Amino acid sequence: MVRRPCWVEISTHAFEDNYKLLAQACRARVSSALELLAIVKADAYGHGLSICAPAAVRAGAGWIGVTSVEEGVAARQTLRGLEPAPEILTIGGVFPGQGAEVIAHRLTPVIWEPYHLDELEAAAKATDALPGSIPVHVELDTGMSRQGVELSELGALLERFRKKDESPVRIDGIMTHLYAADERDGEATHHQLDRLENMLEQVAAAGLKPRWLHVGNSAAVLLGGAPETALASLVAIAKRHGMHAMARPGLALYGLVPEFDPPLVREELPLLDDLHKELQPALAWKTQIASVRSIGKDEVVGYNGTFVATEPMHLALLPIGYADGLKRALSNRGYVLIQGERAPIVGRISMDQTVVDVTDIPKASPGDEVVLLGPQGDETISACDHANWAETIPWEIFTSITARVERRAV
Repeated sequence: MVRRPCWVEISTHAFEDNYKLLAQACRARVSSALELLAIVKADAYGHGLSICAPAAVRAGAGWIGVTSVEEGVAARQTLRGLEPAPEILTIGGVFPGQGAEVIAHRLTPVIWEPYHLDELEAAAKATDALPGSIPVHVELDTGMSRQGVELSELGALLERFRKKDESPVRIDGIMTHLYAADERDGEATHHQLDRLENMLEQVAAAGLKPRWLHVGNSAAVLLGGAPETALASLVAIAKRHGMHAMARPGLALYGLVPEFDPPLVREELPLLDDLHKELQPALAWKTQIASVRSIGKDEVVGYNGTFVATEPMHLALLPIGYADGLKRALSNRGYVLIQGERAPIVGRISMDQTVVDVTDIPKASPGDEVVLLGPQGDETISACDHANWAETIPWEIFTSITARVERRAV
């Protein structure tokens, strides 16, 4: 069936190049032993798990990260036949009834609640799993108060692992999440890392020796070339505890640099300056003009007449709306690209349609390609542009593109 013209193009080459670029830069500037886990959660930030997970493996990722067990199962299925098979970290925990899927699909769940272990142990018993055959990563809450075991509860959780010759579950890794890696003073991050090291002492005192220690996000990775950064500290902490260090980039894999507070002067950090120039956006979002019409002065456009023409205008109708993920907040303030020119959105964005002003693009015609995100000619509209217009963040822009928008690998 021929679909309506509304699609995103995902450049697997850009995604693979971004992973390789980040890995090479971090290993050169921070540590040759530093591993990167490719974050492909939330359907690869809306880019398509089935496209980006294989691209990550082809680029050399030994680990990928997803949100849930169901995403982990989908990732394992889409990666079938690719070698070497990556480890798949399910970051959002294990819910009752999911233990059997964790075991069957060789997933590594993040755990922090006793009921996570209850579920895995019950599933292991039902499948006659061998002692130590189910790896987990324990998340430590170092100050974000979101998920992770608190210091006061850590001892009781670790006690569940002490009889490691009998338990089917083993601690393969320790992780935490940095909640302010994009704040340049680093004060919150240093407090978190200090708390992390204190909690690791308790892990060591329990006689447990996890292989992996990982923190971070794209902000932490991009700042990795500077001294005393989170990544440099991570490597040092991991070395002191006999562990392997790993970082977890997300947004940068898709070609965007997160904003820092205060904004960075790129000359201060050669690594960031190099990466900012070389990272390639992996997603372009496109549609076509459905029809063109002319209106006179004082005519209204869209619901509730929020736009009134002040002069005769030419308008183009696009078969795309907020049900596709185009933020309604872009009404009367966003732009699209047509024939390499910016065309402003006029009137309220509807559920399935959007109107743009093509008065200054007189040759605009039905069937013309329209770019919502990405380059056309000498112009580019980025997810950061959408985020600024909608007063949100680029992560939300990407993940808001709905499932009814076709993803095409190019």
